[in-house]
Amino acid sequence: MKKIFHLSTCSTNQRILKELDFGNDVELQDIKSQNIDETTLDFIKDRIGSYEELFSKRAMKFRSMGLNEITLSEADYKKYLLEEYTFLKRPFIVLEDQVFVGNAAKTIAAAKQAYHG
Repeated sequence: MKKIFHLSTCSTNQRILKELDFGNDVELQDIKSQNIDETTLDFIKDRIGSYEELFSKRAMKFRSMGLNEITLSEADYKKYLLEEYTFLKRPFIVLEDQVFVGNAAKTIAAAKQAYHG
C-alpha cells in the first residue's frame, strides 16, 4: 500500500504534499471526509510502536474534552483516534511496510528518500 492520510484543509499538509511530489501510485485520503479505519490504524501502530505516538495532544479537542487531565490507556488512544480525526498526527505516510507519521522536517525528508530513493 502506498497511501497518505492527510487533512486537505491544513496548509501544512498541503505544503508537505507538494514537497513530497509523489506520483499517481500514491493514494490520498482526506481524514476529515473519511477517517482512518481500524485495520489501517493497527497496521500503522504496529510499525510505530503505540497509539499514543499517533495521537496529537496539540489538537484543540484534547483540552476541551478534558483529556489532558486524565491518564489515557492505549485502548483510550485508539478509541479517540478512530472517533475523531483531529487527534491523528498528520500526515500519515504509508509506503508499503514503511510508515512516516507527522510533519517534522526529518520525517518528511525520510519519506521522500524512501519514495524517490
